Amino acid sequence: MSRRTLLRSIAVGGAALAAPSLLTACSTDSSGGGNVSNAGKKVVPWPKYTPAKGPTPDLAPTAEGVQPGYTKYPEDLVRAMAEKPGDGKQKIKVMTITYGTPPKPVGDNKYWQAVNEALGVEVEFTVVPDADFRAKMSTLMSGDDLPDMINFGGGYVLPRESQFVKSRCADLSDYLSGDAVNDYPNLANIPTYAWEGMGHIAGRIYGLPIERAKVQGAMFINREAFDKAGYKPGMSAPDFQAMAQEGSQGRKFTLGASTVGFFGYLYHAMWHGAPNQWQIKGGKVTDMYGTDEFRAALEYMATMRKNGSYNPDATSISQVDLKTQFYNGTVRSMTDGWGAVISNAQGIKDEFTLDVAEPYAVDGVTPVYQQNRGCFGYTVIKKASKERVKLMLRVLNWLASPFGSKEYELMHYGVEGTHFTYNKDGDPVATSLGLVDSKTNLPFPYLMDAPQPLYFPGFPDLTERLHAWEKKVVPLLVPDDHWGLMSDTYNRQGASMQQIIEDGVTAIVSGRKKLSDWDAVHAKWQSQGGKRSAEEFLKEYEAAH
Repeated sequence: MSRRTLLRSIAVGGAALAAPSLLTACSTDSSGGGNVSNAGKKVVPWPKYTPAKGPTPDLAPTAEGVQPGYTKYPEDLVRAMAEKPGDGKQKIKVMTITYGTPPKPVGDNKYWQAVNEALGVEVEFTVVPDADFRAKMSTLMSGDDLPDMINFGGGYVLPRESQFVKSRCADLSDYLSGDAVNDYPNLANIPTYAWEGMGHIAGRIYGLPIERAKVQGAMFINREAFDKAGYKPGMSAPDFQAMAQEGSQGRKFTLGASTVGFFGYLYHAMWHGAPNQWQIKGGKVTDMYGTDEFRAALEYMATMRKNGSYNPDATSISQVDLKTQFYNGTVRSMTDGWGAVISNAQGIKDEFTLDVAEPYAVDGVTPVYQQNRGCFGYTVIKKASKERVKLMLRVLNWLASPFGSKEYELMHYGVEGTHFTYNKDGDPVATSLGLVDSKTNLPFPYLMDAPQPLYFPGFPDLTERLHAWEKKVVPLLVPDDHWGLMSDTYNRQGASMQQIIEDGVTAIVSGRKKLSDWDAVHAKWQSQGGKRSAEEFLKEYEAAH
């Protein structure tokens, strides 16, 4: 999940593509993939979950979702794969989003070369920067030349995404459903909640989820700067607001935001008690955006924007540039994906203590925290022959090799002596080359990855801090009840719907519009798909429950 920007469905927000439906012309039927609803369909079982055996953690996980914590690296690594997925003659094309910098060409990239060699496959990897992902995907989805594998990542809502997948991508049900997944034991190690978060399409399995912790993301903070400004974990909302203003002096800003961050509105909305986007309860659907709690959060953020707590370029700066500001101390916090922990820890170069904020307390509100969908996104395979599909699944099975294996080490840290060295405590620590030729800039883990532990090489104290934080926050997690549900309306119009919300949030928090204008924003959202999507989600939910 490294360098992930947050919602979109992930916690910083990410503007979704506001574009008309693009797929009808290239689809196999007039409706661009047909009805993707699961209601009334015979739904195939999810893959049978068979957890991999791995090293014993130093800090125990919990059934509720606290991750296993490792303060030191396993001493004895195992081989997860008996043989390479390919024979050295095959070539495949893949595409993912990236939050890093463009990788060096394969001829100059020893990390890329090493993974290709281990796979026995020549991988032609196209990485698409976060800022360009929506436009690139709309072009790709409306064309005829598809890569062999595509990751739909970052939580974006793309127009008619499910219809595209159903029309153009391989149905993987017969390869993965139930016991069939046993042919790919590392894929069987993906927990069921990640598959459920991805969801069926028309009752079938079309993708493979890239598992993520149940914690959605975090407000990463410069702990020393926050403490100096008066920060206390669990402090009251007014005190947090006063602290944010106090810490924003002399061209330094307590709260950092970007063009895809939308002022971290999902955090503030849920800390004010709003549902996690869609709540389905007692035969009724409640969306986050129409609640009094959401309005209260908008007012709260607008006040902090007005008093100078946010960086003034919040509506024009990219998330990548915001990270630079966070690392150099210009901003003292930023919302980011949970998988960005290690890259952020490395980025600050020990200039301050990296920590994460706990929810502030709002009078009369039970604290809640945003639960993750269970996956960063999912990877699909282009329709192909049975043998070609099996090759792709073998590659993905290799990429899913568990923590404690040599394969995991190669994908996550590179080649010993080239991309990392073991420090005195036995942790793999990146070399200067390893910070460039790495999984951040060439994101193999966005195609597939193992379930993630809390382990940060060279930062055992960070593992301990975040494990303790998870023990406090995980009991507060609230899910988004629409995960895994299908809505034809949302698939057609979700991108433009999300654009309405994010444009409205930006306008009100930045002061271009008044808080009273939110009613019109929400009404527009309702009329352009929100109301109809809620009806369809309810129908799907009731059919599944």
